[in-house]
Amino acid sequence: MQINVGVIGASGFAGSEFLRLAAGHPNLQIGWATGESQAGTAIADLYPSLAAVHPNQVFVSYEPALLLRGIDVVVLALPHGASQAMVPELADAGVRIIDLAADFRLKDASLYDIWYGESHHAPELLDSFVYGLPELYRSDIRSATRVAAPGCYPTAVLLGLAPLVRAGMIERRRIIVDAASGVSGAGRPPKANTTFCTVDENFTAYGLLTHRHTAEMEAHLDAGVLFTPHLAPMNRGILATSYADPAPGAELTTEVVLAALADAYADEPFIVVDERPPSTKATQGSNCAHLSARVDPRTGTVIVLAAIDNLVKGTAGQAIQCLNLMVGLDEPTGLPRVGVTP
Repeated sequence: MQINVGVIGASGFAGSEFLRLAAGHPNLQIGWATGESQAGTAIADLYPSLAAVHPNQVFVSYEPALLLRGIDVVVLALPHGASQAMVPELADAGVRIIDLAADFRLKDASLYDIWYGESHHAPELLDSFVYGLPELYRSDIRSATRVAAPGCYPTAVLLGLAPLVRAGMIERRRIIVDAASGVSGAGRPPKANTTFCTVDENFTAYGLLTHRHTAEMEAHLDAGVLFTPHLAPMNRGILATSYADPAPGAELTTEVVLAALADAYADEPFIVVDERPPSTKATQGSNCAHLSARVDPRTGTVIVLAAIDNLVKGTAGQAIQCLNLMVGLDEPTGLPRVGVTP
């Protein structure tokens, strides 16, 4: 089975990572790759790492006629807000859609006003999208034609906490999340706060009380979340540390919580549950999430840790995992489970 994919916004980090992973997938063929700011530029010139698999292909500007080239799936790797203008046309064309931005992750349109500071321009389409976290919503993704891939921070946090919330083991009123991300999470375009001189030998918090990914965490945990993101001086990776109180009457120990996570993910190909504290380096280049947990008997606090590669399990790898489900392929097809080290 050959699946022809069009990638809109392929010149960014998320889009180029999709191109990298697709090159190792036996069933995916890149029909075209758009990059408005890089139209006419050879993919290999912008990303020499892709030269062996895209030696002559160039980024093109998007135009509706591209959809007539036998495209089965369109992946949108655009900044937030841009997908809303394009999805209605794509939906009319009848292609499967995977959106890597936040445009269709939230079902409640009013949350876009609150967390993104602007109204949603296609609220009538929100319900047509499935949240693309396979470990939690696999059956929905299998039958979906439109998927909104989760944000990288919510992916790490939800994978760590959802089994405990669903089992009634932790209190939902207030969950505290501290998470650090590599600089690639901010995208390829240069920004003052992501230059080398700003990021190198620096570690800083940002988005205090207002980070937009909070809405996803709260929606899928049905809980109150206080989220503080941090920017770490590394290219890739997310490490999320979450703190929660045990639910009333729950007698929790480290062994009990680790066992709950291990049971929840026993058959999952991309989840590692271990007593070892997870590290971002262990996940680099892989589609795996590494999880661990502790229960502090002194304070009664449950601590859950999760590490992922923000560009793979947090973005492009997750998109391919969803794509495999949508088209009926084995879910792990073409996705790496082993990280790159050193």
